[in-house]
Amino acid sequence: MTRPVLSVKNLTTSFRSDGDWKSIVRDISFDVAPGETLAIVGESGSGKSVTSMSIMRLLDPAASRIEGSVQLDGRELLTLSEGEMRHVRGRDIAMIFQEPMTSLNPVFTVGRQIGEVLTRHRKMSKGEARKAALAMMDRVRIPNAAQRIDEYPHQFSGGMRQRIMIAMALAARPRLLIADEPTTALDVTIQGQILDLIKELQREEQMAMLFITHDMGVVAEIADRTLVMLRGDLVETGTTEDIFARGTHPYTRALLAAVPRIGSMEGEAKPLRFPAIDPATGEPKPLPPVASDIDRNAAPLLSVRDLVVRFKSGSDILGRPTGAVHAVEKVSFDLFHGETLSLVGESGCGKSTTGRAILRLVEPKSGDVVLDGMNVRELGHSELLRLRRRGQMIFQDPFSSLNPRMTIAQTVAEPLLKHRIVDRKGARDMAGDLLRQVGLDPVMLDRYPHEFSGGQRQRVAIARVLGLKPEVIVADESVSALDVSIKAQVCNLLMDLQERHGIAFLFISHDMAVVERMSHRVAVMYLGEIVEIGTREQIFADPQHPYTRKLLSAVPVPDPTRRSERRNQPIEELKSPIRPLGYEPPARHWREVVPGHLVMHEAIA
Repeated sequence: MTRPVLSVKNLTTSFRSDGDWKSIVRDISFDVAPGETLAIVGESGSGKSVTSMSIMRLLDPAASRIEGSVQLDGRELLTLSEGEMRHVRGRDIAMIFQEPMTSLNPVFTVGRQIGEVLTRHRKMSKGEARKAALAMMDRVRIPNAAQRIDEYPHQFSGGMRQRIMIAMALAARPRLLIADEPTTALDVTIQGQILDLIKELQREEQMAMLFITHDMGVVAEIADRTLVMLRGDLVETGTTEDIFARGTHPYTRALLAAVPRIGSMEGEAKPLRFPAIDPATGEPKPLPPVASDIDRNAAPLLSVRDLVVRFKSGSDILGRPTGAVHAVEKVSFDLFHGETLSLVGESGCGKSTTGRAILRLVEPKSGDVVLDGMNVRELGHSELLRLRRRGQMIFQDPFSSLNPRMTIAQTVAEPLLKHRIVDRKGARDMAGDLLRQVGLDPVMLDRYPHEFSGGQRQRVAIARVLGLKPEVIVADESVSALDVSIKAQVCNLLMDLQERHGIAFLFISHDMAVVERMSHRVAVMYLGEIVEIGTREQIFADPQHPYTRKLLSAVPVPDPTRRSERRNQPIEELKSPIRPLGYEPPARHWREVVPGHLVMHEAIA
């Protein structure tokens, strides 16, 4: 029998709290064989990352205590000195972290950072390390690696920074790779490329891998075996095929039931709520579709025509701009009462800028935005303040959009007082009622944002928006960073509010499976322009533009039987939207596939 690369026995990790030890991970045991991928899954707070940090001995020894056994190729790691562990990290065990921008040193070039691993662990000279770093950059498919080796992390996109992290992790040919949520923050096409790349490099090196994630679609694609964690305990483990087909623990079944699947909406004319989970059995309970009907013969609530947003870029010797970022270019669409229109595309395509321009959070260069008969671009300060009541925005990261110094009561009441909807005496009662509407207990009013989970903070952000009774809400990646079951709850909440209040949503996202479930219509953006728009059924059942097909083919499929498949997508970054000053794009031509389904004729230059 092959000896495992990693053997973890009875691992318990505790942290000091109020003078006592509190266990966060309890009695975890597993093995990882050469060439095998073990996925650890669970929601935030389940102990996944603490397990990986315990294996790497990266926790502060003054505030943490690790018990049990962690053996790498039969060598006990928990008894090694810190100096000995430094030789193990990077050489024998490597780790890819979730956010590469916080893991890469901003003051060193990427070539130097990859080379540092080789000079330290492989005793190469600087010249040899540079050649090897360039070879690694080519191996992880960095375009024009020879020209980019001396660039800094901020000059790379998120997907390319993650490739640099993979190159650093694999440079010394480790026996074990720990990948901690390496694709969670990436666009679906970049995520697909990264997963294909990791699988290919693993096959070449026969490397063992510990893959930590809460995305069950990714688990199905990459893992041989799966370990499910809940609040620090191992609740189920087995082959990935068995877990998906015959998972027995209620929490495992709840995780799988909450995963949206592309194609599951076939035959459904309206958006469909995510199934509720019976807490006793873990079985899904289907919920009815959204009941609201869209009257597209009526005047649209929001009408956008030829919207253009550009930002100055670069400067010459006199400080004058040399170019412009064409962030949004001639974007047009209508949004009707009670409708959800989803804007989809990769990071940098102009989705968020479009949402912000509609609400005048950034100033458009040209175009018309008409909200219920008001031309938004012509409004003065006082009229713009009134507009804020009718159009609101939910941001991607609620922690950065909530004031950490304000209690939840103050946060939710602030817009109510600003717009004089209620006086100070009634503000607290109304804030409590708004919390009830989003599924939170009013006893939480005196807490601060840091005392809430990510899903709860997003509910607070929604409650703050609801108080103004807006007609249009721009939801900018409002569920992308949430765990799968919390994401389902927040999406259901948005659909419930839409049905109850007739709210129109501009839903900005790169999660195509969620978009399919929530949308009435979908618009696909690429390099600042809409390249295809139509109903949900038209876009998902009959995509016409090559970029739309690329987005859909990249979505991870939660089916382990398809794990050996590769997408073979070309490795490329989104083209730059920066153009010389004075540049005007050529006129675009559209083809109507069927009524309401429009696709741009030619590719964008």
